[in-house]
Amino acid sequence: MARSIYANSLRNRTNRLKLPIRKKPFKVLLAPGIFLCYRRNAGPGTWSVEAGWLKRFALADDFEEANNRSVMTFYQASAHALKMVRGSEGDADKPVTVAEALDAYETDLEARGGAKHNATLVRNHLSSAMSEKLVMLLTEAELAAWRNGLVAGGLKLSSANRYGKAFKAALALAAKRDKRITNSSAWKNALKPIKGGNVPPRDNYFLPDVTIRDVVRESYVEDAEFGALIDVLAVTGSRESQVLKLYPRDLLDDNRVMMPCSRKGKDREPEARALPITPRLAKLLRTRAMARGANRPLFDRIWNLSLRFRVVLKRLGLDESLSPYTMRHSSIIRAIRANVPLRLIAFHHDTSVVEIERTYARYLNGASDDFRVGLLDDAAA
Repeated sequence: MARSIYANSLRNRTNRLKLPIRKKPFKVLLAPGIFLCYRRNAGPGTWSVEAGWLKRFALADDFEEANNRSVMTFYQASAHALKMVRGSEGDADKPVTVAEALDAYETDLEARGGAKHNATLVRNHLSSAMSEKLVMLLTEAELAAWRNGLVAGGLKLSSANRYGKAFKAALALAAKRDKRITNSSAWKNALKPIKGGNVPPRDNYFLPDVTIRDVVRESYVEDAEFGALIDVLAVTGSRESQVLKLYPRDLLDDNRVMMPCSRKGKDREPEARALPITPRLAKLLRTRAMARGANRPLFDRIWNLSLRFRVVLKRLGLDESLSPYTMRHSSIIRAIRANVPLRLIAFHHDTSVVEIERTYARYLNGASDDFRVGLLDDAAA
């Protein structure tokens, strides 16, 4: 990096023309992290701005009068450099801020059918200073301080990790669209999930079938719309985001439903998988489809879904820390205990064998006991 020099050397053409001709630019610090760069050429010099990236924008007025467009004085170039970095109305080439990166991420989520609130949750936990900062100037230290501050402020560790994951996705999208952003290591390192230390793994992922039925029945008492959504989650073991993509056309005549897969994974193409459902649920969904019309999804998002689910759990005297995702956990664990091949479980639940082995290892240990049947007798007995 070239050493900054006194601005007097660049303020007028006389002093600039005394500088040696070279490829490396002379620099003046205009503001924290923002440099005005002058390259001394055999002909007229050029002005550039550097702020984690370098961009040339005008000639210097070394041999012709300035017009504040293609030819600029030192003062005109300084003002233009600051405007390029900090942005101005109508400047489409300005570097993206954190707030703009989150807006773009929210738009991208909506286009892909994702949950827009992933961007909203991050935005609600950012200071105005962090929101206005350029993505290309973010540092590992300040990103780590932001995420750790969420935990220090009372947010659950799992929530802080989830917000960090969403924030990382927004910043990665910004870097993908603007090649001037080269500090991706900052959020890759700073926003890694925080480990829970010595917190033991939860053992209440699984609810027995009779309890699942009670939860579904009580959910219908709470509200028909809410009950139907919990019913589908329980029967299919799908994610809420997948169920919200269901349309009447996804209902098949043989008591199956074409469940849209999630968009998890890099550049994954949209697909759907036929999942069996009970005749009772198939009839209920066909009734919903007729009432809502062919062009509306079967379900609207219920924004307070987890809160309403806790109300049901409380009425049944169950653990109120559980979430609707317990329906998915229970579906996977039920299949594991029935010794269904892991590849089929993974296909049915739109996940991978590796993820099942990682998340449900202690349940696999229990299921493996069934394989004792049929083992060869001990030859030494």
